[in-house]
Amino acid sequence: MSKVVLAYSGGLDTSIILKWLQVEKGLEVVAFIADLGQAEEVDEAAKKAEETGAVAVYVEDVREEFVRDFVFPALQANAVYEGTYLLGTALARPLIAKKMIEIARKEGAEYVAHGATGKGNDQVRFEVSCIALEPTIKIIAPWREWSFKSRSDLMAYAREHGIEIPVTEEKPYSSDRNLLHISFEGGILEDPWIEPPEEMFVLSASPQDAPDRTTAIEIEFRQGVPVRVDGEELSPAGLLGRLNKLGGENGIGRLDIVENRYVGMKSRGVYETPGGTILHIAHRALETITLDREVFHFKDSLITKYSELVYNGFWFSPEMELLRKTISESQKDVNGTVRLELYKGNCMVTGRKSPNSLYDPEMVTFEEDDVYRQSDATGFIRLNALRLKIRALKKKL
Repeated sequence: MSKVVLAYSGGLDTSIILKWLQVEKGLEVVAFIADLGQAEEVDEAAKKAEETGAVAVYVEDVREEFVRDFVFPALQANAVYEGTYLLGTALARPLIAKKMIEIARKEGAEYVAHGATGKGNDQVRFEVSCIALEPTIKIIAPWREWSFKSRSDLMAYAREHGIEIPVTEEKPYSSDRNLLHISFEGGILEDPWIEPPEEMFVLSASPQDAPDRTTAIEIEFRQGVPVRVDGEELSPAGLLGRLNKLGGENGIGRLDIVENRYVGMKSRGVYETPGGTILHIAHRALETITLDREVFHFKDSLITKYSELVYNGFWFSPEMELLRKTISESQKDVNGTVRLELYKGNCMVTGRKSPNSLYDPEMVTFEEDDVYRQSDATGFIRLNALRLKIRALKKKL
């Protein structure tokens, strides 16, 4: 029998897919579970994969690699899709694909499979990444093949085969969690007018119920990468976990958006990204004093492209390699500390300092100084206004 490596989560879709690959495709299924920070869900999923008939189950703790090699590079780039989404799901997919290909080579598997639907972005992210890493791999995407039309059909199939499922018809929205965020979509959330129920949230307190006092923190960066919180050096995953806790307690990081999917439709998603939100605000603040003005503006012009490449699934593309090198070069002097206050859903910068700061108090002071001649601004303004003056004169003719 041929083997297939399945990206397995233990959720409704992949639970059904594992059985479907055995029954309908006649394949031996090797389940791969990436521990990206799902907490207790990982052990439960591994046990469930074995009970459902997987011939082998790989569980790999990739939390440090995820934050170090995917989350932090995106942070250095200030990557935000469509001005709001911090790409928590999109950043995890290329890492999962990378590990799937490694296991496929080890197991001699001819196929890889995933649970992404034919309407979503994840099918593109998984498959483009797998092909980029192993061009001869064969891919099975059950949602594009089988006769099931909805998650209701899947729940009926699960009952038929005695598969325990984590969702119910009363709570049909699905979630995807990793160390950067948790996302919710589907079911009642498909109506963009319906407010998300408070009991749905996992990582964050409601801003209204957050403490009635501010929480002050300091984050130290080295070449654009956070390394310390309140003076304590932490591993990448440990640091993000610490900020998730602090941010979550203070109601930070909730997001409710309608985004443009790569496949062409609009989709409503609700996200919790407490630690990532804090890091994004802190990193931007440090760049304001460490980056040259034109470098700062040029780098900002790359945010849209970088974010689209991540969102659309092109992490392993040549253009992304080029962008990552450019971003990395820009971060050499982004060293220093940012102080923030967390309060009821707000994350406010209250201070920033750097040994590489380009901020010069003597230049900007309103007091008397000996380093700046204000009269120099006269010619500067005249030259910059010259083309506008000519245009206005021509209009009068």
